[in-house]
Amino acid sequence: MVKKMLCLALLLVSQIVLAQTSDYFNAPYGELLPASTEGAALWWASSGWKISRDKPLPKATARAIMIRAARNEAEAVQLVIRPVAPLSGFTVHAGALTGPSGAVIPAKKVDVLKVRYVNVTRPTDKSSVPGLWPDPLPPLKGPINLEANKNQPFWIRVKVPRYSPAGIYTGKIHLAAQNYSADVALRVEVYDFVLPGRMTCTTAFGFSPQNVFRYQKLSEPQHRRQVIDKYWASFSAHHISPYNPAPLDGFKVTWPKITESIKPQQLKPVFDWTAWDRAMERTIDYYHFNSFRLSIPGLGGGSFHSRREPQLLGFSEDTPHYKAAFNAYCRQLQQHLRHKGWLDEAYVYWFDEPAPKDYEFVMNGFRKLKHAAPDINRMLTEQVEPKLIGGPNIWCSVSYNYKHEPAQQRRRHGEKFWWYICCGPKAPYCTLFIDHPGTELRVWLWQTWKRRIDGILVWQTNYWTSSAAYPDRERPQNPYEDPMGWVSGYSTPKGNKKPWGNGDGRFIYPPLVAADAHPAGPVLDGPVDSIRWEMLRDGIEDYEYLVILEKLLKAKKDKLTTEWHQKYAAFLEVPEAITKDMTTFTKDPAPIEARRNQIARAIAKLNKL
Repeated sequence: MVKKMLCLALLLVSQIVLAQTSDYFNAPYGELLPASTEGAALWWASSGWKISRDKPLPKATARAIMIRAARNEAEAVQLVIRPVAPLSGFTVHAGALTGPSGAVIPAKKVDVLKVRYVNVTRPTDKSSVPGLWPDPLPPLKGPINLEANKNQPFWIRVKVPRYSPAGIYTGKIHLAAQNYSADVALRVEVYDFVLPGRMTCTTAFGFSPQNVFRYQKLSEPQHRRQVIDKYWASFSAHHISPYNPAPLDGFKVTWPKITESIKPQQLKPVFDWTAWDRAMERTIDYYHFNSFRLSIPGLGGGSFHSRREPQLLGFSEDTPHYKAAFNAYCRQLQQHLRHKGWLDEAYVYWFDEPAPKDYEFVMNGFRKLKHAAPDINRMLTEQVEPKLIGGPNIWCSVSYNYKHEPAQQRRRHGEKFWWYICCGPKAPYCTLFIDHPGTELRVWLWQTWKRRIDGILVWQTNYWTSSAAYPDRERPQNPYEDPMGWVSGYSTPKGNKKPWGNGDGRFIYPPLVAADAHPAGPVLDGPVDSIRWEMLRDGIEDYEYLVILEKLLKAKKDKLTTEWHQKYAAFLEVPEAITKDMTTFTKDPAPIEARRNQIARAIAKLNKL
């Protein structure tokens, strides 16, 4: 019996691997374009596919590349060339797009990025395969050389201006090389509604400024500010909010001088908010970030593997001095956030993934925080547990630990839910790994909507090196050459390579010239985006489509017949073709795109009522 079960398990694993391999190398997607010749095939495919270098040419044909997007939305597709002989000096240039009544989407709104591959030598899990996997999307800044008989995709991304009239826009993409020239038709349909700058789905993602400064050799304050702004532009374009959007401009706190005779009531901090307020106003109003993490001194903290005991100004938590100082700090902070209108965006995330042995420690911290600043959100990366009820008012479990019934009970008490993915889960769940299907991160947002989860969290975005796997400070990891997210910290010995998964903690890359952290001088470029970064953006925008439709159905209810209301309301349900459950979901982007198109057209019609 045991042997039979083992055989069945091995058969299942082999089927998963074969399915993944088939999707990556042979799935029948894509359409050949008319500009194809005997010397170079041209074809295009959805951005949701990860295109292998050796995938056979598609059999279907199309007259043009097609993109659909709302106003103020970015959407991308992949244009692929496969030359028979090597091409040198190859370039791609996108022209302006002309639409209704002569309206124009300027050429500067069309980005051309090269799809670059990383070599996966150690697959993340048994559903994956080794080989070259596409992920980084560096800008195409000049001529490149193309190999013979290899697919080379280019990421064609169109950002529709906010005030572009709805309708069809047409233009061309010009490809050229030595002894080669071709034009590809590009069509963009603009839906008749505007996507807001600020998204409804809360995002909270880690980011290391120090990694940027280290890799890009930035020591001058003005250079650091200039480059961080470029990183924030990428975060904003993908609707991702970093934990700390003002890393160079923290608020200043001055405490009275501590003496033996100081009284508890004298321990009142003086805040200087000037630089922090200025930076935060920019990140919230201009970049449209919708969350930020607060650090509260005196709480202590830690995670399941270690913790720091609470103390403040040298006073332990059982002293009157600690209590007076802690309460004064928290109350002033809450008052300032209320004055600025930022209470909804702020959250305290001070303990990570507590083990049961830590629950009372965590609850002690939350009780103090709830007493001192009851209006500041208290977030905890843990699922609902009876011994934690009354502590956090934002629960953030790893995705596979989310349980809907306990969550519904806590929602009735006004509590919110986020969830996260990181080094886990792995297949067959939606994950963040490079060597997994492109749809997974986008589907994750549909799963988020289906469960009425309010936000998503990921621990890091630019985890470019591991201090354990690469202990030599002068020779950090090159994320383009080694795509694995290796374990750092905990009890991992220096020089030990223990894998988390390919791409874990890494959605953006350093500029290519700074890939090894040894550029010739300061590198003032922003980050290199990735396919997974783009899929997150698309998923967050899909979530917003659903939010817009739901709001319109409430606002226009009296203007709709029962039949039409039911028809449009049905679009708010996530079809099984996209995701049936946490482990059953589409690897093909077509069902997602079809549902999105239905929702978009429903929004456009409802807007006219």
